Amino acid sequence: MMRFKPSVLTLALFAAGVSMYSHGAEEAVTAKSADEAVKSQDAKAEDQAIEVIQVTGIRRSLQESQATKMANSSVVEAISAEDIGKLPDVSIAESLARLPGVAAQRLDGRANVISIRGLGPDFTTATLNGREQATVNDNRGVEFDQYPSELLNQVVVYKTPDATLMTQSIGGTVDMQTIRPLAHGQQTFVVGARGEYNDLGALNSDSTDKGYRFNFSYVDQFLDDTLGVAVGYARMSSPNQEERWQAWGYPELDYNANNPKVLGGAKPFVRSSELQRDGVLAVLEYQPNDKFHSLLDLYYSKFDDQQLLRGIEIPGQWGAGWGNSGITANKSTDGLVTEGTINDAAVVVRNDVNTREADALSVGWNNQYQINDSWTVEADIALSRANRTDIGMESYSGTGRGNGNGATDTLGFVYDGDGRYQFSHNLDYADAALIKLGGPFSWGNPVGPDSQDGFINKPEIDDEIKSMRLAAEYMIDAGAIRNITFGLNYTERDKSKMDQGFYLTLKDYPAMITVPSQYLLAPTSLDFFGMGDMLSYDSLAFYNDGHYIETSADSVDLSRATNSWKVYEEVTTAFVKLDLDTSIGDMPLTGNFGLQAVDTDQSSDGTVASVEDGKVVKTPISAGDSYLEWLPSMNLSLEVAEDQVVRLAAARTLTRARMDKMNANVNFSYNANPSDGVNWTGGGGNPELRPWLARQYDISYENYFADQGYFAIAAFYKDLENYVFNQNSDFNFGELFPDVPGNPIGNISQPQNGNGGYVRGVEATVQLDFGYFAQPLEGLGMYLSGTYNESEVKETADSEPSTLPGLSEKTFNATLYYENSGFEARISSRYRSDFLGEVTKISLQRENVNIMAETVVDAQIGYDFSESGIDALYGLSVLFQVNNLTNEPFISYFGDDKRFVRDYQNYGRNFMLGANYKF
Repeated sequence: MMRFKPSVLTLALFAAGVSMYSHGAEEAVTAKSADEAVKSQDAKAEDQAIEVIQVTGIRRSLQESQATKMANSSVVEAISAEDIGKLPDVSIAESLARLPGVAAQRLDGRANVISIRGLGPDFTTATLNGREQATVNDNRGVEFDQYPSELLNQVVVYKTPDATLMTQSIGGTVDMQTIRPLAHGQQTFVVGARGEYNDLGALNSDSTDKGYRFNFSYVDQFLDDTLGVAVGYARMSSPNQEERWQAWGYPELDYNANNPKVLGGAKPFVRSSELQRDGVLAVLEYQPNDKFHSLLDLYYSKFDDQQLLRGIEIPGQWGAGWGNSGITANKSTDGLVTEGTINDAAVVVRNDVNTREADALSVGWNNQYQINDSWTVEADIALSRANRTDIGMESYSGTGRGNGNGATDTLGFVYDGDGRYQFSHNLDYADAALIKLGGPFSWGNPVGPDSQDGFINKPEIDDEIKSMRLAAEYMIDAGAIRNITFGLNYTERDKSKMDQGFYLTLKDYPAMITVPSQYLLAPTSLDFFGMGDMLSYDSLAFYNDGHYIETSADSVDLSRATNSWKVYEEVTTAFVKLDLDTSIGDMPLTGNFGLQAVDTDQSSDGTVASVEDGKVVKTPISAGDSYLEWLPSMNLSLEVAEDQVVRLAAARTLTRARMDKMNANVNFSYNANPSDGVNWTGGGGNPELRPWLARQYDISYENYFADQGYFAIAAFYKDLENYVFNQNSDFNFGELFPDVPGNPIGNISQPQNGNGGYVRGVEATVQLDFGYFAQPLEGLGMYLSGTYNESEVKETADSEPSTLPGLSEKTFNATLYYENSGFEARISSRYRSDFLGEVTKISLQRENVNIMAETVVDAQIGYDFSESGIDALYGLSVLFQVNNLTNEPFISYFGDDKRFVRDYQNYGRNFMLGANYKF
């Protein structure tokens, strides 16, 4: 540990309130040692006649986070709860996004996944109490909105690893930590409730713009403070509304020599969602003596998201000849048609529904036993399980079945300057006699001509991680090496995706039908882009009542046949770490040297699919690989002056490949008479995909000039040994089909380990309490951080550089707060520049798109009546919060021209008013 000389207050806070895990080996301050530390500091305060002021709220949170950063041998950032059940923000991801080098990507208006040091969610590992978490998405990245912030005590981001970090990653590791009841040291009960409101209103008549949050936590100690118990529950029903402009793309309009680009088509809609989440936490801690410590923790969450999406899909230039008779351009500006008319236009009126049901379970049991003054042994077992079931339903209606049938409209459009368009129209799209159920376009023929009246996706994800760790620590009495830690960690992970999709055809086909009255709803307004009201109905109820014929997509669609997969991993890690405690002259030097040997056995079950006689034929396939990687690490901290430290770190790090790219699936086609002599072509996953590897180097300077004040600047360089690209390569189809005709060597496109590159950057952080400089400014403070990143990654040495997903060149965070005499106010802003983000596309698949720079501002104000002097109100606090105060949109775009907006999402503001009571 560092030989910093923190104040009495900081030491007491750190001992009593911070739950320090050593990457899953709970090295937290125990109940007795915490109590002794506090008593010792109280005694020192009395001896030194120092007045220890009770610090609460954001200042306590910042002090504890600073203490964690100071004490850790690695380069870390931390967020600490202001009180039990109260992290500084309404979600974990939003709190994380305020840390230097960390940026969040929003989903449906809420922060969802994060990037660390310019590396996206694929390069970030998340743990709960040091244990890797199963995930509900197609990959390994944790969606942080599934974890209630009310049930967490602290979150630590490890930017540099050591050998005892079993879940290291090239970007970083995020460890979410729950409370330790014995370290907490007193009986506490907290209950809180908040109401929530979205200022866009209920955009769909069957939705709500109001929600609520409720939580309680109970912590207690029994049997002479040898048994500790903590339980917590958090319930959230959060509304979200969205006005969404979505474009198909921008092809050229060939009407004169200039060839300006024009809107290819659009799918604008309004979305109303209600996210319900229940989280439960239980911790049982037992320490009967100074030698034995046992900790059992359980976390469970259930996550239900119901989304209603209603809008009108409008073919533009790409619809000429089937969706309309062409576009007349009235005005173009700088190569873009900014005013025009879509002639003889047909549209699709869409009443879509997305639902997601997901749950996650995490159980861990850790035991430590001190054999003697030199030896301590540890055993840890854990289970993490997650599953997800989605429904993504599309329901079509219009004026006639198939291309060229039914009433058409003349649609005018005007570019409004921010990437969206305003339309004018003549038809009444809310008229139930005009707009009827059925497919207006010839998009599919599952049971006959023009018979696609909708589509439904039903993907399911199951993920399970089982782990066991055995470790021992040997203390050394003298010398520069303080102790040696070594052990073995074993992990099994099974993840599968079952992707089902069905074409929907009305049972009344080929007729189009009027929406039955029992399903009709009040019209939905599309005034935000000028199309007035549209016909609205309960499409999911209509589907559930059996009005559609379902045709499995994987029987006729080759790509759908290879969307399902299973991936298995067995990872055995042997590790050793030497902790250093010495000095260079009169400068203390601490840190560690370590090594991991990581042995991996991976495999996948998948499908080989081809089309024969118009039908998809599927054959099972299994494949895999095994490998061994050596990962050395070093962390050194030199205290160059009192409370000033220079840190140096170097490591070889590993991030496992995306699980959805490790599948064994192959789809192919056979050409008997190819012009290039290649009979076989196809695409698929790669079960032999190796992990991303990097050699990384860090240097930082940290100056801790006050309990709640420090300055830090850091630089890092990550030398990527390889990267994963989709590449074409030779594939021996003769191994799959021994009797194949023609040349068995064909071409296949699949993810492969290609050339590497680098990521580098600098970070700076300033934390100030202005009361340190002048007493009248007591309680006023700020927290500022900024990061600059750059990268270069190439598929081959001669290829052009690729953009790294998640990398924003610049990120800035600023928080200004005032906290005094129970009153608290703060405003926070986070900025990230343009980046390549991952979003959902058709059939709930994922794709990378360009995301525009954004600045998100949140604010809150509150009062703690414990400072009021009114005994009856002691423990009561009230809080008012506004998320997305400036109503910042989320915008993605095509190519380099930001006028070519792909998606413009307007979320509005969410207001929350609530109260907490603690006793």
